[in-house]
Amino acid sequence: MSTPDGPQRIVIIGAGGRGRDAYGRWAVEHPDRARVVAVADPSPERRHALAADAGGARTYEDWQGAVADLAALKADAVVIAVPDALHVDVAIAVADAGLPFLLEKPAAPNLGELRRLVQHARRTSSALAIGHVLRFTPFWRSVKAILDAGTIGRMLTLELRENVGYWHFAHSYVRGNWRNSATSGPMALTKTSHDLDLIRWLVGTAPESMYSIGELSWFRRENAPEGAPEFCVQGCPVSQSCPFFAPRYYVDALAGVTGHPVHLLGADTSPAGRMRALRDGDYGRCVYRGDNDVADHQQTTMRFPMGVTATLTASAFTAENTRHVTITGSAGQISGHMENGEIVVDLFSPTARIPEGLPLDAHEVHTKSPMAHERHILRVTLPNPDLGDHAGHGGGDAGLMAEFIEAVRQGSVGRGELSFQTALDSHLMAFGAEASRRSGEPLDFAAWTAEIDLHLDDRLRA
Repeated sequence: MSTPDGPQRIVIIGAGGRGRDAYGRWAVEHPDRARVVAVADPSPERRHALAADAGGARTYEDWQGAVADLAALKADAVVIAVPDALHVDVAIAVADAGLPFLLEKPAAPNLGELRRLVQHARRTSSALAIGHVLRFTPFWRSVKAILDAGTIGRMLTLELRENVGYWHFAHSYVRGNWRNSATSGPMALTKTSHDLDLIRWLVGTAPESMYSIGELSWFRRENAPEGAPEFCVQGCPVSQSCPFFAPRYYVDALAGVTGHPVHLLGADTSPAGRMRALRDGDYGRCVYRGDNDVADHQQTTMRFPMGVTATLTASAFTAENTRHVTITGSAGQISGHMENGEIVVDLFSPTARIPEGLPLDAHEVHTKSPMAHERHILRVTLPNPDLGDHAGHGGGDAGLMAEFIEAVRQGSVGRGELSFQTALDSHLMAFGAEASRRSGEPLDFAAWTAEIDLHLDDRLRA
């Protein structure tokens, strides 16, 4: 175990895109705060690469070996970033070892597994946090600070739009790991659990009811161009015009990239290696001829206590890969664009003033309102960390790791911003949205969650 002032000793279980490129990399870049002492992953290339980056961490080819050695490794905490189907098994084993852990979202791929995790966490008083990274971005923390200051009065509506990006959806949800609900989960969970977590966090409570519609409309076999083969490189007749032609994305557009997402094709990231991987690998499949079954667009409406209503729109068919938000209140409106970091606060009252002390680098502008009085508008443009230090999710990956490691040091994992109760609510919101989408009926969220009895006791609440 570490000394109180020394770097926390962590074990990374799963050295893929999240374990290595997000969480593991943060530890490597902050040796004064964290030290990776072991890496477990079935891929020799992945585990040895992260172990080498960490200065010679011990390696394991399976998670069971790493968990069995946690005491010998003198570990302070564990990061779990294995495939979704393994999340609960690994989490329960780490909980039994008595260590705090960060579990990549989603916590579980279905309600049965979520119930198993929650029941075990209840029995063992586990200290766990879920990888909902967007709460830790400068953008969303600024939005919450504005709300919490009462700047726009009482919140009334929240609209969040998840622009998945047509290329990103094709990569992750048509060809990739999250394409099939049987092996991963519904899109409402695997993609928009981030957004539902933000809504739950910003509103401050779980919804009373929800209704969701959406379907898999486009990425279907009947929409394949005439003569399209099973794999793009097998002589596709529309290769020049198809926006999803695999070589154009993985070989041409990402020519200078060797990490995520190119490393998912295989160890050889040379142009020739990429083309070989696309000949018969999942990422080379025609987007209309795969085994994907998750919705490619979905809209969910929610009603919260105090009359707050929220809507979430997720679509694969967007040019941008970002989130837009609009929040209206009794005294003003917040509009934001996550990718460019812009937040605009527009106040309605002639006597309104922007509160002082908000943690923002911003400027106030004045103009005339339609009611013929001076209009107070706060314009904030936050730097996008993706463009600077390459931190993922707009700085959320780094923010979450910094918060988690400090919580490990203080013994507060699972509380505050790392609240497992909040994360549990947002998971239930995702499963509820999918249940409503499939049934075509509104969902009484409070009654539904009471029926499945997944609430935590006071030991695991924020």
